[in-house]
Amino acid sequence: MSDAITVLLVDDHAVVRQGVRAFLATQPDLSVVAEAASGTEAVTLASQNVPDVVLIDLIMPDMDGVEATRRIKQASPRSQVVVVTSYHEDEHIFAALKAGALSYLLKDLSSEELAAAIRKAALGEAVLHPRVAARVIKELQGPRAEKVNPFTELTDRELEVLKLIASGMSNAEMATKLVLSEKTIKGHVSNILSKLHLVDRTQAAVYAWREGIVHKK
Repeated sequence: MSDAITVLLVDDHAVVRQGVRAFLATQPDLSVVAEAASGTEAVTLASQNVPDVVLIDLIMPDMDGVEATRRIKQASPRSQVVVVTSYHEDEHIFAALKAGALSYLLKDLSSEELAAAIRKAALGEAVLHPRVAARVIKELQGPRAEKVNPFTELTDRELEVLKLIASGMSNAEMATKLVLSEKTIKGHVSNILSKLHLVDRTQAAVYAWREGIVHKK
């Protein structure tokens, strides 16, 4: 079909590529023009084939999906990159989107959802997995969240954990000191970062010192 949406599959697992290709072959308006098993190969094939849509995983040998996305967009600006991965952490989501990915999907999606995302990408329409969309929205709301009063938003236990983070303690050390499991500590740390709109422990420590939290009971 001459006007079919052309697709480049990029995943280091041959079985995954075979499965996706087999499904897309059942869609008359979608055509897989090439497959790549690495980021480097993906950039070369994108440049050669100029596909409408590139389906790409993030974790691959020799060049990760984020760097590959950046180079694909340089080599073939018209190609829309759709990330399909198992990873939904902030560092993956925002790095991929900043690199030029249009859509970000998780591998728990159905075949029909994948096909729909490809068709939307060909039209320049983004699709984000609900969990990913929630993180993006939260990030965009960050400036308002920074004005939050940590002494009213955080529980007493979370404030205690934040002070220990600022003192340089590891999760294991905090777990021992507070007589809690490391899993519980990780949960508190995650809640602290979310409530204060911080990316990592380093930011949390800086925030605690800047706001004088380590000097207050």
